[in-house]
Amino acid sequence: MIEKNVKTDFSATISEPAVDPTAYIHPLAAVIGNVRIGANVMVAPTACVRGDEGQPLSVGDDSNVQDGVVIHALETELDGKAVEKNLFEVNGKKYAVYVGKRVSLAHQVQVHGPSVIGDDTFVGMKVLVFRSVVGKFCVIEPGAILMGVSVPDRRYVPAGSVLRTQEEADRLPEITEDYPMKNMNKGVVHVNTSLAKAYLAAKK
Repeated sequence: MIEKNVKTDFSATISEPAVDPTAYIHPLAAVIGNVRIGANVMVAPTACVRGDEGQPLSVGDDSNVQDGVVIHALETELDGKAVEKNLFEVNGKKYAVYVGKRVSLAHQVQVHGPSVIGDDTFVGMKVLVFRSVVGKFCVIEPGAILMGVSVPDRRYVPAGSVLRTQEEADRLPEITEDYPMKNMNKGVVHVNTSLAKAYLAAKK
């Protein structure tokens, strides 16, 4: 389902999602409001990308939003004024949620804005990212919780970790050659971009 948002005191503009024609949105997924979905993106069944409160939301090229993923955000406007604390700036533009290129959001991930996830990052199953920035080439292992932190580039968050302070985030281990999940994201991106292309072709 792809539909416009509704007008409220925290969202004065009605927006229709901007979905690249090479992206595939499954009929059982929901993409609503001020959302940009890039090229070759796969949005799987039961995923929800809802830009009707905090907005805009952006999912970059070649990324994937897997089954049960929720992307949503705290309000970014109230009575016509921007709520700056609920926005992050990326490349000169402000977002409620920004997901970079070649990012994998695995099953049941929640990305709640304000949040940013950098390019080439893998976010494992049942992870929660809230008020946080995740760098590029990171791995967030399954079940981790990130609240109010900034994860440096090329770090991994061990499964089940709860990060609430920047000191904890700064101590995260670096991804080295012997880290077993270092190349996982490449395979996941390949699978999902291939699925997006194949599902689109099957519709023709």
